[in-house]
Amino acid sequence: MKAGTFEMVHGDSVCGVFDIIQHQHHEYYLNPSNYHNHNNPINNQLSDWVDQITKQIIDNNDPPQIINPSNFPANYSVSGDNFRPRKIPRTESSSNNDYNNQEQSLTQMMTLLLECAVAISVDNLGEAHRMILELTHISSPYAPSSAERVVAYFAKAMASRVVNSWLGNVLSSPFPMPLINYKSLHEAFQGFNNVSPFVKFAHFTSNQAILESFHRRDRVHVIDLDIMQGLQWPALFHILATRVEGPPSHVRITGVGSSPELLSQTGQHLSSFAKRLGINSFEFNPVVRNPKTGLLNVGVSTFRVRRGETLAVHWLRHCLYDSTGPDWRTIGLVEELRPRIFTLVEQDIAQSGSFLDRFVGSLQYYSTMFDSIGAYLGPDDPTRHVVEHCLFHREINNMLAIGGPSRSGEEKLRDWRSELVRRSSGSGSGGGSSVGLGQVAMSGNCMAQAQLILNMFSNGNGNSNSNGYTLIQGHDGTLRLGWKDTCLYTASAWTSCTTNASTNFNY
Repeated sequence: MKAGTFEMVHGDSVCGVFDIIQHQHHEYYLNPSNYHNHNNPINNQLSDWVDQITKQIIDNNDPPQIINPSNFPANYSVSGDNFRPRKIPRTESSSNNDYNNQEQSLTQMMTLLLECAVAISVDNLGEAHRMILELTHISSPYAPSSAERVVAYFAKAMASRVVNSWLGNVLSSPFPMPLINYKSLHEAFQGFNNVSPFVKFAHFTSNQAILESFHRRDRVHVIDLDIMQGLQWPALFHILATRVEGPPSHVRITGVGSSPELLSQTGQHLSSFAKRLGINSFEFNPVVRNPKTGLLNVGVSTFRVRRGETLAVHWLRHCLYDSTGPDWRTIGLVEELRPRIFTLVEQDIAQSGSFLDRFVGSLQYYSTMFDSIGAYLGPDDPTRHVVEHCLFHREINNMLAIGGPSRSGEEKLRDWRSELVRRSSGSGSGGGSSVGLGQVAMSGNCMAQAQLILNMFSNGNGNSNSNGYTLIQGHDGTLRLGWKDTCLYTASAWTSCTTNASTNFNY
C-alpha cells in the first residue's frame, strides 16, 4: 500500500473510510468458492485491505472532530446528538448468492465495526450497543472468511468495553481482575507454538543471545518474567549440556507465574529434563504473582541472585494478561537486577493511547495475524479455533475492553525499546549511582536461528518468504518477524550499563 493512494480530507476521515471500503479488493470477494480454500487471496490479503480502509483514521489526529453529524453521508439519520447508521440486513450465506452480495456483506461488516469504534470513542454507548448487537448477528467467529472472524472477535471485545464503561459510570470501586484459566491458556499457547513460527522465533533467538552471554560462565541463572510452561528452556539446557567447554556447574531458573500448582509442575518438568541431560545441579525457583491483583509486586531480593552467578533476564511481552504490573516498576526492577543479558521480545502493537488509536492498531495487527494462521490452517481446523478463541480473542479483549493490558490502572508503554534507549541515554550523563540497560545487537547466529525456524514453515523449497513470512535484521540490532509487509514480533537484547553486570551478588 502506498501512502499517497487516497486523498486525505482533514476532519472527515471516517467518511472517507466508508467510501474507500466500497472499492477495495472486490476481485477477491466475487467468487464464494474462495471461502472454502484456506489459502485463498481474501485471507492472505485481509491485512492489506484493513490497512487501506483505516489509513485515514491513522493519519488524522483529531478523532473527536469527526463526530459532527453534518459530516456523515446521506445514509445516516440524525436524531438530536446521536447519529444512527442504516440497519444492515443480514446476507444469507449460500454458494448460490450473487457474487456482489458476498462483497457487500464483508464491506458492511467492516463499515459497521468502524462506526461502532467511533461511537465508543466519544462515549455514545447506547448507539455503540445497538451496532454491536447488529455485528454479532451478521458475523461469526467460525466463518470461512478470515475477515468475518476478525469482525466477530472485535465485536465481542467492544461489547465487553461497553459493559465495562457502563459499570464504570455507576461503580466507584475498581473492577476485580478477571479470572484466568491459566492451564487452558497455556495449552492454547502451546498450540500456537506448534502451528506458527512466532513463539519459536521468540524462544530460539533469545536462547542464542543468552547462550552467547553465558560463554565460559560456570554458574548461570535465568529469570523468566512469565514462564508459562517453560517451553523455551529445554532447548537451552541441551545446548548448555553440549558446550565445548562443558556444561555449567550450576544452572538455575527463576520462573514467574500466577499459579503455584502450574509453577510446581513446570519446575518438575524442567528438573527432569535437566537431569536426563546430565545437568545434575539444576535448581528451579518459583515466584508467584500477587494472587489478588495478578501483578508482580516484588523486590530484587525475591529473585535471590547469588554472588558469582551470571544472570540473564527474559521477557516475552504479550497482551494476554498483565504479567508484571506498571511498566515503570518492571523496568526499574530489571535495571536493579543488573543482568549480563536481558532478552526482550515484544508484539509490535501499541499497548497505550486512546481507544481509537488502540482499535486501529489492533485491527491492523490482528487482521495480519489472522491472515498468517489462515494461510496454514483450514477454517474448520480445531487448533485454529483454539488459538483464535483462547489467544487472539483474549488479546483483542485486553487491548479494547479494559484500556490495554494494564490491570493496575497504570498507563502501559507504547514499546519498551524506546523507553530503554531513553533511560540508558539519561543514565550515561548522570551520577555514578545511575543504572540502565544498553542495547546490544542480535548476532548473526540469532538471525540464523530465526531463519531455521522459518524453514520449518516453508513450502518445501526452503523459501519461507514465498509463504508470506518476512524476517528482517534491523539497523538498530533487532530481529523482526512479520507476515507480508507487517512486523508482528521484534526481538532485542540489552545489557546492564554497570560494570559489575557479569558477576552479580546477593542483595
